[in-house]
Amino acid sequence: MIQVNVKCPHCEQSLMDEDHKIDDHASIRVIIEFEGRKGWLRLSSLYGSYNTESEFAIPDGKIVRFFCPKCNANLEGTRKCEKCNAPMIAVDFVNGGVVQICSRKGCKKHLIEFEDLEREIGAFYDTYSTFFKGD
Repeated sequence: MIQVNVKCPHCEQSLMDEDHKIDDHASIRVIIEFEGRKGWLRLSSLYGSYNTESEFAIPDGKIVRFFCPKCNANLEGTRKCEKCNAPMIAVDFVNGGVVQICSRKGCKKHLIEFEDLEREIGAFYDTYSTFFKGD
């Protein structure tokens, strides 16, 4: 697994929380809302890990709204999940590209997109190449 470093697509501030580790790495901090409740959620920054911690329990199958903790912008992207039709949540990689996760608790659909494939895949490879080499 590789650790991702993400930022808000609106204010471009980092979503990384170095003080709160999940899977021994900085977590990704967002604000969530469902059924009138609003609180924090931290996700593992290891791509492919589904480990999270939250301020309150989220029932399986519940669709959750995600917000930036810095600017409070809604992080819902333009796609719907191909598995369950819930909105996808989109955040930017610091070095280009987008990672999207399903907003439904328990759905494991996620994807990575690059708009400028040559530039962003190059930046992605430069950032994460040590992981691909097995170092």
